Amino acid sequence: MTLVLSRDLCLAVVLSALLAMGWHGPIEQAATYHQFADTRAWLSLPHAADVLSNLGFLVVGLGGIGHMLSRETGLRRGDLGYGLFFLSLMLTAAGSAWYHLSPDNARLVWDRLPIALACAGLLGAVFCRCHEQLREWAVMGGLVVAAVFSVAWWRWTDLQGLGDLRPYLLLQLLPLVLIPLLQAGSGTGRKERLGFALAIACYVIAKGCELADHAILEGLVVVSGHTLKHVFATVAAAVLAWVYASTHSEDS
Repeated sequence: MTLVLSRDLCLAVVLSALLAMGWHGPIEQAATYHQFADTRAWLSLPHAADVLSNLGFLVVGLGGIGHMLSRETGLRRGDLGYGLFFLSLMLTAAGSAWYHLSPDNARLVWDRLPIALACAGLLGAVFCRCHEQLREWAVMGGLVVAAVFSVAWWRWTDLQGLGDLRPYLLLQLLPLVLIPLLQAGSGTGRKERLGFALAIACYVIAKGCELADHAILEGLVVVSGHTLKHVFATVAAAVLAWVYASTHSEDS
């Protein structure tokens, strides 16, 4: 697949997704969204499993930032996006933990915003590595604006009584399709592509666990689907951190 064909396919995917979302109409948050399966406390910490399982994001984010700061070769193409990704993981740990202590829509903003920024950072990093002729600051700036807008739009429409999730969902779903297309078109190395494929698979499993929150707790008893969502999402992030560190060593 050539880079031009990959770019055209990506554009077609984005336009198709926008048209589909527009045709579908607003996507509202489920009325039972905040009713998580595992409400057990530990040492007076409410919803302990869902709160504490966010620590993995903090560890991976700190590790990624630490690796960036310890290098002596300076920034490389895509580092702005990866830096945003690692920073957003750390913010996700704080925001998600804060939200799960007492789940409601006001706190959910601080859970969703860093997740949206993490998606923007990762997509921007891959896009800039695959299209070296583009200005990295401009690409990342546009994606950050899109990330903030996606959460702001949900919250604004939520306060109007609707709560339209379309931009936020779009920002989460598009990287799963666009990143493999971008990497295929740019001739990205096999190890990097396999690493991203594994991370995407883990993220899809995480979303599946989220949807089966109550059923998983009923079946496994010791852990809920939402807690497992955090675990698998952390594994996905750790794989991407490993990909970043290993590919940088090769590029250097």
